[in-house]
Amino acid sequence: MRKPLISANWKMNKTIGETEEFIRAFLPLVKDVTDVDIIIAPPFTSLSAASGLLTGTGVKLAAQNVFYEEKGAFTGEISPAMLLASGCSCVIIGHSERRQYFHETDEVVNKKIGTARKNGLEVILCIGESLKEREENRTFGVLDGQLSGSLKDLTLDGITIAYEPIWAIGTGRTATKEQANEAHSFIRGWLRKNKESADSIRILYGGSVTPENVASLMSEPDVDGGLVGGASLKPDSFAKIVTGAR
Repeated sequence: MRKPLISANWKMNKTIGETEEFIRAFLPLVKDVTDVDIIIAPPFTSLSAASGLLTGTGVKLAAQNVFYEEKGAFTGEISPAMLLASGCSCVIIGHSERRQYFHETDEVVNKKIGTARKNGLEVILCIGESLKEREENRTFGVLDGQLSGSLKDLTLDGITIAYEPIWAIGTGRTATKEQANEAHSFIRGWLRKNKESADSIRILYGGSVTPENVASLMSEPDVDGGLVGGASLKPDSFAKIVTGAR
């Protein structure tokens, strides 16, 4: 039985003060939750402040990105060691917005995962198809390519997969629970065919997850949790998603 995991991805939202305010309001709402793993991924500037408040609570801290070199002349980039020193235990890699706006390829994603795991960071790997690709019935082909490229020569140890159909991110348009499970089932089948320990890997759904639809999504056998964007920005909303995943 895979333990549910709910992760917040705040993207480019919240200052240090807003982060502290959120965490102080959120923690009492989930203090009795032990049957769902919880992760919060603030922007880089808020990591240290968040770490100070999350230490000892059971809520893990994640970063939204990392670079694939450990140090050097890479202006503006953040290394795994810097994330660890800020209190992170996990990092999101390959989010569709990183792929779309910053042209991250599967090769780059693969290098980032390798470096993150080498340094002891757990990874949430994001994959997913565009609306055009889905309408052209290319969803499985896209997922196959992203999995093959992103996980090349890597084990699944310390890796969680997040399926995020691009057409559902921030649009209010959510995949039906059947669509989500169909994609998750394909992903797990791919993992079984190509990697070891596939049945223990958690596969999250991301794309307009809300308190209203989380229970329905989680009722599907291959949906193990959610990577939550907009609905994770308010403490009560995110807490309802966490409790709705139980």
